[in-house]
Amino acid sequence: MKPTQPVIIIKKNRGGHGGHHGGAWKVAYADFVTAMMAFFLVMWLVGASPDVKKSVAGYFRDPGVFDYERSTGMMAGGITGIDEGRAPETVQQPDAAALTVERQKMEEAAAHIRDSLADTGGLEQLRDQIEFSVTEEGLRIELLEKDASSFFDSGSAVLRGESVRILSIIGRELGQMTNDIVVEGHTDSRPFGAGQTYSNWELSADRANAARRVMEAVGLNPGQVQGVRGFAATQLRLPEAPMDPRNRRISIVVRSQSRARLEDSLRRGTPPAAPPTPAAAPPAAAPGAAASPAH
Repeated sequence: MKPTQPVIIIKKNRGGHGGHHGGAWKVAYADFVTAMMAFFLVMWLVGASPDVKKSVAGYFRDPGVFDYERSTGMMAGGITGIDEGRAPETVQQPDAAALTVERQKMEEAAAHIRDSLADTGGLEQLRDQIEFSVTEEGLRIELLEKDASSFFDSGSAVLRGESVRILSIIGRELGQMTNDIVVEGHTDSRPFGAGQTYSNWELSADRANAARRVMEAVGLNPGQVQGVRGFAATQLRLPEAPMDPRNRRISIVVRSQSRARLEDSLRRGTPPAAPPTPAAAPPAAAPGAAASPAH
C-alpha cells in the first residue's frame, strides 16, 4: 500500500486587469475618431469647389440664422471692422478753391438781398434788423426782433405784411442757388404762459415754418429746404441777457455744399463724394454792387 500523498490546492486570481485602467481606452478612441473626422473634413474642403469654400467661410463669419444673431466682429464679412485687403479711408477735407468760390457766391447773394431790400420802399424799419454773416457753415441770415418792431404778431406765428415782403425778396434770391437751406426759430427765455401746453418750443417751430412757407411760395426750389428747427430759448443770441428781444429771431442758413458733403459723409461713415469742379470766378462786381459788411 502506497503512502498517502498530500493534496496540493492551487488557487488562481482571475480578477483581470480592468481594475487598473478602467475605461481610459474609450477616451483615447474618441480622440482618434475626432481626429479622423477633422482629417476627412480638411481633405473634403481641399477638393471642394470655390463656391463651396466661400459658402463655408461665410457661415463661419456670420453663423446666425436671424438678423439679431449675426456676427458684428472684426472678421471680414461682419458689420464692423476693416474690410479685408482695404486700408482705412481718411475723410477728405473740402477743397480750398471750391470753398473760396462758394464763399464768394454767398457774399454776392447777401449783397443782392441787401440791394433789393434797400430798393423796396416801406421796409426801412425792419431792414436794419436783418443781419448777414458768411461762416464755414454757409450764409446765415437772421431776422432779429425788437421791442417796438417785430416780424410777427406778439406771441403768435402770424407774419406781418412787411415781414412777408422781406421773406419774399430773400426767397427769390436764394431760389437761384442750389445750396440746401435750413430754417431755424428762436425765442427769448420768457415763458410763453403758465399752465399752457403751447410753449416756446411750438412757437419757435411754428414761426420757422411760417417763414419757410413764404419763401417756398415765391421761389425756393422743391426740396431745397432740408430742415425746419425750433430751438425755443436753448440757443440765445445774448446769453447774458436772456430776456432781450434780439434773442427772438428767425435764422435762414444757406448751407455750404462742401461742408454739407463732409457732414453727410461723417454721419453715414462713407467717404465724401467728389465736389464738382469749381467754375471760373465771375468778374468783379461794380463798386456800387459790392457786398457791404455784415450789420
